[in-house]
Amino acid sequence: MTELLYLIQRLNWLSVLDIFLVTAIFYGIFALLRDTQAMALLRGVIFLIVVLAIFTSIFNLPAFSWLVKTILPTLLFAIPVIFAPEIRRGLEKLGRAGTNPLTRRPTTAQIEEMQQTIHAVVTASARLSAREHGALIVMQRSDSLHEYVRTGVRMNARVTPELLLQIFYPNTPLHDGAVIIDNNMIVAAACVMPLSASGVLNRTPERQMGLRHRAALGTSEVTDAITVVVSEQTGSISIAHNGRMIRRLDSERLENILLAFYRPTETRGFQFNLRVWFARLFRPGKEEE
Repeated sequence: MTELLYLIQRLNWLSVLDIFLVTAIFYGIFALLRDTQAMALLRGVIFLIVVLAIFTSIFNLPAFSWLVKTILPTLLFAIPVIFAPEIRRGLEKLGRAGTNPLTRRPTTAQIEEMQQTIHAVVTASARLSAREHGALIVMQRSDSLHEYVRTGVRMNARVTPELLLQIFYPNTPLHDGAVIIDNNMIVAAACVMPLSASGVLNRTPERQMGLRHRAALGTSEVTDAITVVVSEQTGSISIAHNGRMIRRLDSERLENILLAFYRPTETRGFQFNLRVWFARLFRPGKEEE
């Protein structure tokens, strides 16, 4: 207790800032690795380190202690190799911050064209769901999907419900794979997308997630694209983004979610709210003029 009080007395604002920065770094690492295979590996490494530290502190084993002290520093070199995909994804998110072209205010014609594209995707998804035809539709945002476009068949066609229905009709040449939409155009079909490396889908109650759902989640893990997937077994509609999946959507909810993703950022409104916040902070009790 005396040592604890001594440590509290020595705390100053620099110590608090130091603790806050370390906590923020660890929180960011754990948030980045959440729901991934790397998280299970990290838990195993931490458990092993704690057990070895306790074991070497209780028993006097010079040779074993030397071996542990020699091996543990090598983990610092192994971490970048083990967690390479997660580190790459985190650096990409950091690099994209503030540079998303979707934050620029589009013209009225662009907004109407985007709404037509979303409506076509929603209409096609509803019809595919009713017929229980599987589908995987990837809508590109700021991250380029060119490497996945090259794995499919080039189309460069206008997005229409009829064309999407024809592409995903069972046993047709293009039905097995993903459709990639960019700039309100179907760029390619029958594209091969990356499968999810996380165990999120294995923890679902039904565990009926096939390759389409794993590809939808995997695409959302490595890019900022929005992926709409229709189950071939149940006909349910799901949407994946940023490593998360929302399932059992109806057409109305699907359209609302897609419109929310592509709604331009209201920068002016943010400045207005910031001004009001400062006004209330320095002039409490006074309402906005």
